[in-house]
Amino acid sequence: MNEIDAAFVGMGVPTGLTGLDGILDGGYADARVHLVEGRPGSGKTTLALQFLVDGAKSGETGMYITLSESRDELLHVGRTHGFDLSKITIEELTPPELSLDTSMEQSIVFASDLELYETIDIVMKAVEKVKPSRLVFDSLSEVRLLSQGSLRFRRQVLALKHFFTKLGCTTLFLDDITAEEDDVNLHSLVHGVIRLEQTATSYGTERRRLRVLKMRARNFSGGFHDYKIVRGGLQVFPRLVAADLGNGLDPNHGAASSGLNELDALIGGTGVDRGTNTLIVGPAGVGKSTLATQFVRASLERGERALFLSFEETAQNFFRRNAGMGIDVQDAIDSGQFIFRTIDPAELTPGELTESIRKHIEAGVGTVVLDSLTGYQHAMPEERFLLLQMHELLTYLNQQNVLTFLVLAQSGLIGEMRSPFELTYLADSVIVLRYFEVEGQVRRAISMMKRRTGSHETKLREFHIDSRGIRVGSVLSEFTGVLTGLPNYQGNDPAAQGAGSAAQ
Repeated sequence: MNEIDAAFVGMGVPTGLTGLDGILDGGYADARVHLVEGRPGSGKTTLALQFLVDGAKSGETGMYITLSESRDELLHVGRTHGFDLSKITIEELTPPELSLDTSMEQSIVFASDLELYETIDIVMKAVEKVKPSRLVFDSLSEVRLLSQGSLRFRRQVLALKHFFTKLGCTTLFLDDITAEEDDVNLHSLVHGVIRLEQTATSYGTERRRLRVLKMRARNFSGGFHDYKIVRGGLQVFPRLVAADLGNGLDPNHGAASSGLNELDALIGGTGVDRGTNTLIVGPAGVGKSTLATQFVRASLERGERALFLSFEETAQNFFRRNAGMGIDVQDAIDSGQFIFRTIDPAELTPGELTESIRKHIEAGVGTVVLDSLTGYQHAMPEERFLLLQMHELLTYLNQQNVLTFLVLAQSGLIGEMRSPFELTYLADSVIVLRYFEVEGQVRRAISMMKRRTGSHETKLREFHIDSRGIRVGSVLSEFTGVLTGLPNYQGNDPAAQGAGSAAQ
């Protein structure tokens, strides 16, 4: 690679999408040709327009050559997204059946009336006249049809590539995915390849994701990255890679109290260590969310910011439930100290969720609750990758010195409990809640099963929820088998045992 080539490669041309710039390590390569491919409706045109609009804002000359859409259609797309296309040159080559108005400007050329070489010649002359620094060619599918053969098609694309590069244009070729062999032919000709994909789910909105298949001399982020199309264009959510986001851990991070002395004693004496995650697991209704809220309450009382992401509970029910236990977070909500979000897993992509969490952490949030992981699992289009994504997310949160609480609902109420997936190996701490029955009365038990960063109490204690909030009672020393839901009382008076624990 000579010095001029190295200079071109080293300069990143912004794409107009912040997330995509991060994925491409700065943007497109200057004065090089890139291929953006995808099926119809995947967002290729919108992505290309954002690229041109971004250049126009900084005074760069932009040009859009269209063989597949009319000028009016492109202007309509621009108006829909709020783009200002007034400074962008649009060169239209439209088939006559789409342009029946005989009064249209003579500058419009009908591609179907031309031989391939005439079409290419018109394109080259138009580009040479405008001399754009940013160029979009839409689409190669029309050139493929006019070529009537893969060899001729490849030669014409190669000729366009050399011509645009010689003029110093940073170029996007748009192409509809047809046959895989065509895609492979093009990939070897261009500097970079971005593929846009969309898949329909059985329920909920479609899922969109992009992948950079190729970007020469650039340390791009591989793998799939979620994106969505909204008014204003594409929003790209780069895949979370904890190692790339640095380590914000304070060596004097210490521990954070739960606000309850008895609960702190169960955990290990001082509370939960910052920069760790705690898994709260148990059957439905046993108090998992309430326990997580107690940790949030303690964070708010220390003046810290907290984020609560709920997949299963509306804000109205959340506030109503906590108000019944004397937990009022409305002032914290109003001041922005506490953020509560209800997540719809049918509409949310995993990438969008992790990007949202990351922005809140950068804004100063120190406590995060995910309630529950069962709902988070439903947000994953491919459930087998949930643990990999959770590993990255938890590693990132730990690195940022965040207190993280994960709620996991188990199936069943009494007896053997089953989890939808195994996550305990990723958790730094595990708190287990259980129902058990004594003489016709349903009671709750709490235990600390794991604490990676230190010792903890290994005994089971009774767990109470009432109008005063939660309380941790006495040790269930006279019972065996509590964790199974079928306890065996070894003492003399179970009623006395219950009264004693309730009095704590």
